[in-house]
Amino acid sequence: MPASDVPSHTESAVVEAGVVMALPKGRILADCEPLLARMGITPPADLIDEGSRRLRFPTNDPALDIVRVRSFDVATFVAFGGADIGICGADVLMEFDYAEIYAPLDLGIGRCRVSVAEPAATAGKDDSARWSRVRVASKYPNIARRHFAARGIHAEVVHLSGAMELAPSLGLARLIVDLVQTGSTLKANGLVETEVIAEVTSRLIVNRAALKTRPEVIGAWIARFRHALAQGAA
Repeated sequence: MPASDVPSHTESAVVEAGVVMALPKGRILADCEPLLARMGITPPADLIDEGSRRLRFPTNDPALDIVRVRSFDVATFVAFGGADIGICGADVLMEFDYAEIYAPLDLGIGRCRVSVAEPAATAGKDDSARWSRVRVASKYPNIARRHFAARGIHAEVVHLSGAMELAPSLGLARLIVDLVQTGSTLKANGLVETEVIAEVTSRLIVNRAALKTRPEVIGAWIARFRHALAQGAA
């Protein structure tokens, strides 16, 4: 092999220490930008361009690549080793509860809540304490089932990926369990928020195996995030 084709010691170290970070599409991605900036990370401009078809992005740090995936997929990419670290909402962690994921930091961004909602016309007209079962539309089947089971109610979950607000008016379900930020979408579709299951913020997550096998590298990234959070709070 020609000498020019042999990686230098520095290049080898970069390859070995390279980290892939999974970030979610949508509103959380925009919230991540100031945090990354405080860490000195500059991704390509099209990272936040929803029209961009690119999914993997190099950064100004040769040891870091970013992959942009659906919010629900961030935890899966990290849990199964497709990414070493990532940022995702606590709602995703609650839904999937992957043992392979460690979530060391609450980043305090992407604030919202997982809530129960129902048609405004029927809200409060029936005592839910007397229910034995209820049909619920949600993209969070595990969260919904656990929530109602804790109250002794069997939840039959209609699993939808979106447009949950349509379910009650079309007879698919009596209630919905969904992510709520301002409540404007609920209001526009004749629904009201009747119960908050959990307040949600975004978390830094890491793959436990990566942390165990490369503690210095992954630990250094956790420290960079922690420092950036401290800078933002200052």
